[in-house]
Amino acid sequence: MTRYSILILAVLICLTAAPATSQDRWQLVWSDEFNYNGLPDAAKWGYDVGGHGWGNKELQNYTERRKENARVENGSLIIEARRDGGTAQPYTSARLVSKNKGDWTYGRFEIRAKLPSGRGTWPAIWMLPTRRSYGTGYWPDNGEIDIMEHVGHDPDVVHGSAHTKAYYHVINTQKSGKTKVESARSGFNVYAVEWTPDEIRWYINDRQYFKFANERLSNPAADYKQWPFDKPFHLLLNIAVGGNWGGAEGVDESIWPQRMEVDYVRVYQQSK
Repeated sequence: MTRYSILILAVLICLTAAPATSQDRWQLVWSDEFNYNGLPDAAKWGYDVGGHGWGNKELQNYTERRKENARVENGSLIIEARRDGGTAQPYTSARLVSKNKGDWTYGRFEIRAKLPSGRGTWPAIWMLPTRRSYGTGYWPDNGEIDIMEHVGHDPDVVHGSAHTKAYYHVINTQKSGKTKVESARSGFNVYAVEWTPDEIRWYINDRQYFKFANERLSNPAADYKQWPFDKPFHLLLNIAVGGNWGGAEGVDESIWPQRMEVDYVRVYQQSK
């Protein structure tokens, strides 16, 4: 055997013996590629509806099955906030919720999206628990995972957060990270979290910028108040208008309508 052949054989052995990466273990279990036209797929998406402020003094009324606020066209889901509401809530928008097996415990949640622009916009890609399992109230006792939030008065700064009974924004203890994404409003980017029993990791275009560890693994005194993330969660996609955070510097009435475009939503879980 020549020296060259020995070298090639050694390389092949190393490649064969190399351990699988974390990405190799993720298996696609649910998705919407938006390769159709019309209303969002009713087998995959439901709606939260109403205009009561949603606990944040928001200015939109979330509608149901209204194409002006949620539709699929040209290969993308369009969620559109419009200044065409009533006197109580001057704006309309949509808040889509995954349904029919659209809830998961652990996984990689990956959404490719282009964000709206302008003061008063507050798009979000996030997750909530499917049922109440802990504490005396649904929120924040049972947690929240914000895959992506963006407020128009702080353009191109993307936030990822975890909220729990011990860590949430009302008491200013939320666990969060942020990063600048220059093309957040002008192009598509991939927003993702990887949620495991050990930690939650936040990514943009596969670059990790934040993580939150499960304190119940390191602190004997920790319980659901620090980590309620061991129960099924579902996905939400929406644009809020104004509110305590989105409207902190007011709402520009001249910019509407504004849209979030979603190229795909993919959910992966680790193979056994």
